[in-house]
Amino acid sequence: MNGEDDTYLSIGELARRTGLTVKAVRAYSDRGIVPPAGRTPAGYRRYGPEAVARLRLVRTLRALGLTLPTLREALDRDTPPAELAAAHAEALAVRIRVLTARRAVLMAAARRDATPEEMELMHRLAALSEDERQTLTREFLDEVFNGPGTGTDLAGGGRSMTPYLSDNPAEEETEAWIELAELCQDPGFRAAMRRTVAHHAADRTGHTARVPGPGPEAVIRDHTAPARAAGIEPDSAQAGPVVAAVTAAYARQCGRPDDAALRQRLLARLDTVNDPRRERYLHLLAVVNRWPAPDPLSPELDWFCAALRARTTS
Repeated sequence: MNGEDDTYLSIGELARRTGLTVKAVRAYSDRGIVPPAGRTPAGYRRYGPEAVARLRLVRTLRALGLTLPTLREALDRDTPPAELAAAHAEALAVRIRVLTARRAVLMAAARRDATPEEMELMHRLAALSEDERQTLTREFLDEVFNGPGTGTDLAGGGRSMTPYLSDNPAEEETEAWIELAELCQDPGFRAAMRRTVAHHAADRTGHTARVPGPGPEAVIRDHTAPARAAGIEPDSAQAGPVVAAVTAAYARQCGRPDDAALRQRLLARLDTVNDPRRERYLHLLAVVNRWPAPDPLSPELDWFCAALRARTTS
């Protein structure tokens, strides 16, 4: 290389131009990532001008997390840097999703002081595939909405309660999915939801199928919220018109007289609806599906049930 020494670079010059240490350049050279173009008569390595660009690319891609074997294979195949970056970005996205799910499990376990068995369950639920998640929730909703005595089509009520976890969920979404999936597998919650749907179905048959209008829960929210805001106590005389308005609307919906039997029927329905697990499910569903957080209904139901019982038992 005597006649071309001025066009080739020593290992020290290559290190200076690329911002790497001599040790790092030598390591890359030993691995075949930046092979020398030749050697001097004394045995010193010499590198061509293209080694500068190659090493700068290697330095950047290493900083972005690519492994040395991946780099060597890509460079040997002359893989375009953009294609290499795209492939690595996708690999990082997968890794981030895995790490996010793991962190969500650990955070949930720490908050609950979970047992090893509970932690194993949470990890399994977080690792389910999309198909497995759909199967789990479909089985739950099918049992709730298509069970005996419900008379309700799953495609209607069930669709609005179906979670759809994003392909790239945030940590809080993964944690919400874990808790939601646990609720779906809770036999007590399933039974409570079946009772709620059965009450709804019983109130929407025959006569009521031709009576449009909101259900009693919506009517209760509309009438009770102002009363609560005004500081009216459930057992006060001022609560009477609120109770009368709701029970009258419920009687029209059911096609029944507004009597003691109807009020007991309404209390039975509200007792099933006012299960804190149901409200928790709806909150978790909103987190998973990235919906606005629902307004809690339990304060209105608690107030109205107290007001209705004060008049039903007197």
